[in-house]
Amino acid sequence: MQLSKSEEELMNILWKQKKAFMKDLLDAYPEPKPASTTIATLLKRMADKKFIDYKTLGRSREYFPLVKKKDYFSKHVNGLIKNFFNDSASQFASFFTQETNLSKMELEELKKLIDVELKKK
Repeated sequence: MQLSKSEEELMNILWKQKKAFMKDLLDAYPEPKPASTTIATLLKRMADKKFIDYKTLGRSREYFPLVKKKDYFSKHVNGLIKNFFNDSASQFASFFTQETNLSKMELEELKKLIDVELKKK
C-alpha cells in the first residue's frame, strides 16, 4: 500500500517527530498551514492503511508511525526498479548516475559505498 503525496508529507513530519499530537503536526507545516480537518482526514486514512497508530491521552491523541521510513522508501525504490527499469538495478544505477548531474566527489562517494557492500558479500 502506498501513501499519497499529502500523506507522505505528513508521514515525513511524523517520522521526524517520532510521536506527536495534532497541534505538533500542524505547527510543523509551513505557512499557509493546512486546516486541522485536513490533517485529521489524512491521519485517519494513514491509520486505516496501518502506517500510523495513536494512543488516546485524555481527549487528545498522540500519533506515532508503525512503518519505518527506511522500510517504506526501500519498497518504493524496489518497485521503481521493477516497474521502470525491467527489474535491473544496473539500469537504474546507470540512469541515476547519468541523469542526476552528480559531481565527481558524489560519484566517488557512491563508489565507496558500493565497494563497502562488495566486501560484505
